[in-house]
Amino acid sequence: MQIYCFSPFGYEGSLVSVEVDLRRGIPAVDIVGLADGAVKESRERMRSAITNSGFQFPPERVLINLSPADLKKEGAGFDLAIAIAVLSAKEKLNRDSSSFNPEELEKTDNPVNSDDSILIMGELELNGRVRSVRAIHAAVSTAWEGGIRKCIVPAANAEEAREVEGMKVFGAEDVVEAFNALFNPAAFTTKNDKELKQEVPENSICIDGIYFPPIEEENDFKYVSGQDLLVRGLQIAAAGGHNVLAYGPPGCGKTLSMTRYSSILPYLTKEESQSVTRIWSIAGLLNVTGKKSVIKVPFRMPHQTATIEGICGGGPHCLPGEISLAHNGVLFLDEAAEFKSSVLQMLRVPLESGAITLSRAGRSTVFPARFQLLMSTNPCPCGNYGSQDKICLCSARSVEQYWRKFSGPLLDRIDIRVQVEGKAAQEKTPGISSAELRKKIATAIKIQRKRQGKKNVFLTPAEIADFCKLTEEAKKLLDTATARNDFSPRAVSGCMKLARTIADMEEKEIIDAVSMEEAINYRKVATELMN
Repeated sequence: MQIYCFSPFGYEGSLVSVEVDLRRGIPAVDIVGLADGAVKESRERMRSAITNSGFQFPPERVLINLSPADLKKEGAGFDLAIAIAVLSAKEKLNRDSSSFNPEELEKTDNPVNSDDSILIMGELELNGRVRSVRAIHAAVSTAWEGGIRKCIVPAANAEEAREVEGMKVFGAEDVVEAFNALFNPAAFTTKNDKELKQEVPENSICIDGIYFPPIEEENDFKYVSGQDLLVRGLQIAAAGGHNVLAYGPPGCGKTLSMTRYSSILPYLTKEESQSVTRIWSIAGLLNVTGKKSVIKVPFRMPHQTATIEGICGGGPHCLPGEISLAHNGVLFLDEAAEFKSSVLQMLRVPLESGAITLSRAGRSTVFPARFQLLMSTNPCPCGNYGSQDKICLCSARSVEQYWRKFSGPLLDRIDIRVQVEGKAAQEKTPGISSAELRKKIATAIKIQRKRQGKKNVFLTPAEIADFCKLTEEAKKLLDTATARNDFSPRAVSGCMKLARTIADMEEKEIIDAVSMEEAINYRKVATELMN
């Protein structure tokens, strides 16, 4: 039987074969295969765990090979695989030295001597218990793609591993359970055996075939009063996946509205959930949150002091950054102008490509980063620019430098721009509830999934030509707005995609003048200020 482990690096990672050779010589344990400090220390943890679990550690010289030899092995997830490989080698040596007939062994289903491959991961305590490790979902996914159909993982990670459909999983509490599982094929179970996963929770809300999570009272939009234009923009953004920029004076309700945005988003689809779960597993967030998979749309809100590495990812192990943790979800930058200019400019490529390539120590990896960008900011450093009842103390140059941090190319990728009025937040008109906003969002999402299988914001130029048919009046409006506001080709495409979403919310097959006019109004807001 071939034992494999997993070396996490970036989004992909690598399978590592664990081989053990017992030979005559001075008793010692040698590990070869470009292992880092944590992996080399596993020989001491492994020896103590085996002894304290009631097994006899092999008195021979133990050589452990981790291949491929030129791949650096990192992390403590190798402990259990090495321990089981040592015990299996000792068991095989005992059988070979006895009068046991190998031909009879080949007729049995004993996993220890079969040719089946198995993935084993887990960190060991000195008493033999198995601790949880990160990247289990990524490891099991990679193993499945490599033809491996069985795995032994820590009991705390078992449900996470079973999220990979078809994989036979055993969750081990200690070394004894893990080793005994090799002799008991019935101990391995799959997701279907235990029905450990439901597509959506039982308390989910279904609207027109689209499932939403329950509405939390404190996140309901009904408490956002007097901001109809912003709430409408967020509703359109949720329906089509468009990026949003809201700006206005301090305290006008920008953050209040945007932090409630997740309450109108549906659950992730099965395909979306798999890639998000893999990323969160690599980052170790599933262990922290206790989740077995991510089905709720990620909503990430980094602080203004975040670095480029924190946003895009990196570090010694090439871990995902905020934009990858927000994959298939939302990245909200509150007080966006306070972020470093380099951080804001770095967002341009991932917004366009939906992925980010990271290179570290001669290796590179590609993380998915298809996120929806929400930004809120003040109109100037003091926040009073354009206010009718307050005086702005900022010079024209400081206002220009303030907006220059965003740059034209970044702002050109934002389809919905909303100027939030300070007085509007003080009005007592009741807000629209999240339950009411979800109805048109569900209608639009259902149409998009049936028509092109993705949100309108991701339409290609060819798909825009096919799906964004305009009436003659809508064409005239767009041509006039393009000439008057000097729209770029990207801006024109953005208007058409935004209008397509608005039309979908009203179940219109062809984009009419009403939908196009609303899209243009959201696109051209304060164009002179931004430029």
